[in-house]
Amino acid sequence: MENFNLAEALYEDTKVRDETITIKNDSALWPAPINYIAFQGLPGAIVKAIEPHTESDPIAILIQTMTVFGNIIGTKPHFRVEADKHSLRLFSVIVGATSKARKGTSGGIVTRLFEDIDDEWSRNRVKSGLSSGEGLTYHVRNPSVGFRGQDDPGILDKRLLVIESEFASVLKSASREGNILSATIRQAWDSGNLSTLTKNNPVNATDAHISIIGHITQDELKRYLSQIEVFNGLANRFLWICVKRSKVLPEGGRIHEMDLKPLTDKIRDAVEFAKSVDEIKRDAEARNIWEEVYYTLSEGEPGLIGAVLSRSEAQVMRLACIYALMDCSRVIRKEHLYAALALWDFAEASVRYIFKGKTGDDVADKIYAALHESPTGLTRTDISNLFDRHQSRERIDEALELLRQCKRVNIAHQNTGGRPIERITRDA
Repeated sequence: MENFNLAEALYEDTKVRDETITIKNDSALWPAPINYIAFQGLPGAIVKAIEPHTESDPIAILIQTMTVFGNIIGTKPHFRVEADKHSLRLFSVIVGATSKARKGTSGGIVTRLFEDIDDEWSRNRVKSGLSSGEGLTYHVRNPSVGFRGQDDPGILDKRLLVIESEFASVLKSASREGNILSATIRQAWDSGNLSTLTKNNPVNATDAHISIIGHITQDELKRYLSQIEVFNGLANRFLWICVKRSKVLPEGGRIHEMDLKPLTDKIRDAVEFAKSVDEIKRDAEARNIWEEVYYTLSEGEPGLIGAVLSRSEAQVMRLACIYALMDCSRVIRKEHLYAALALWDFAEASVRYIFKGKTGDDVADKIYAALHESPTGLTRTDISNLFDRHQSRERIDEALELLRQCKRVNIAHQNTGGRPIERITRDA
């Protein structure tokens, strides 16, 4: 849904501009500023309260607020897509341009807002140290009879918020041979039904409600998110959000001096309301808007970016449901759907920024990089020489076809008076 043109036209009449929220965008290459409709309702009120007192990006505050709320309310509120039940689990990763992007400070402020809402959750159901699938399953495990009849009461509260300030370590663990972390995370996002097949002590979890917040730099993400994790579906379960430091506060913020009780009271009311809701549906107006945007969301595209963005419909609906519940609404109205689309649009723009120029195919990426250095293009012979003739014609054909599908190259036939020569150039 590149550049969000369709949805932009649909909600042009409801666009909100609020100058109390500072959005920093000092680079033409950085994702365009998020549409302010994403800050509607209670999520926006939380951002407005916190933002003046932190150097963190408002978008980092927003997505972490949504993720935390989706976890604390548990698995009961959901929407359905055919036979599939989607509880409101979000996996979000804050991607800093540098290590100084103030990624982590926003998360601490957000979680503190929710600490008094549910004491059991804040003391026991917020953890870090994600390194294995078995470990993740253990923290939401079912009751069982263990070795020599030793009973394990299991975990009754299936909510678990995992906060990883060094998400690069999670990606490194997931890529290790024999580590089932990637598969377990995918199960956690999909259904919450987890299992480990260890011979001596198998552990299972049913209806687990796991949410993940991670922090990573852009360079680390590109270094450690392997092609396997992209195309096996791990990456598309996450919302990847680019952030920068929003301002410089040498003396720090003054949020500790603020009376946040009116805000926490609203959060508590929304949480209690959400816990009473079962299935969430769109109202008639939202259904019409969904019909307009659905084709664009579900169309897909080839290559790495297409793989990372391939769960756009489900991600938008999870976000829309959370916006609705934070408004104490049992149905998704147009403002909730618009806000979700705006936030998804920024997530999509972040992915395109982070992985620009990458297809996920090593051969295709090497050809494309070489074309940057050759304005007149490359012939088939040039490309073969690029790999010291160690790539087959079939493999090169496959890479060129992917580049063509991604609209990265033009392939033309040059008439030489003899056998025509194929010349590959970058698509302008």
